[in-house]
Amino acid sequence: MIRRCASFWANTQNFLRLIQGVLGWRGTEQKGRNVLAGIDESRAFVSINIAVLTVSDTRTQSNDTSGDILAERIVQKGHCVIDRKILPDDQNGLVAQLDAWCDAPDVDVIITTGGTGVTGRDVTVEAHRRLYEKEIPGFGELFRWLSFKTIGTSTVQSRATAGVCRGTYMFALPGSTGACKDAWDDILHYQLDIRHRPCNFVELMPRLTEG
Repeated sequence: MIRRCASFWANTQNFLRLIQGVLGWRGTEQKGRNVLAGIDESRAFVSINIAVLTVSDTRTQSNDTSGDILAERIVQKGHCVIDRKILPDDQNGLVAQLDAWCDAPDVDVIITTGGTGVTGRDVTVEAHRRLYEKEIPGFGELFRWLSFKTIGTSTVQSRATAGVCRGTYMFALPGSTGACKDAWDDILHYQLDIRHRPCNFVELMPRLTEG
């Protein structure tokens, strides 16, 4: 029993260290070695171009609060909102726009908000997956884990997802403002910063299209 408890505690500590690294928490010295850290201020920041798409049958430029939240945070971080659009919940229309952005040489990342639920009109995830060359399942898993702390078991209704298409990162977020804040503040804020340690999405960009 003691051995089992010790093994459980060791695994729990390793998991917490992993989460700390993803969330950008500062590392500390433990027994002469560095634990996973966050932002390495000694490195130079690299700005990237991000396209934002709000998926909704009802939103307009005047009430697109989720799109506004993402755009504001992107600019505050030092990145560029290279394009921003609002499209209805139509899978073919979404695929066409996402595909065009993936082909655009000046678009590094695509973030969509809305259409990740389970109703008949929620087709954003299907549109994303028609283009993914590789999926990033850890993004959705971590997002739902973080969201659980705020909305409890309701987080199971979210199909937030991410993937890569022709060298472009694609992230599908729920349509609520709270979900957009959680996804950006707790995940993308760090993973889209080349200074983040031990790893980040930006430093992998030159290798996404390797043969």
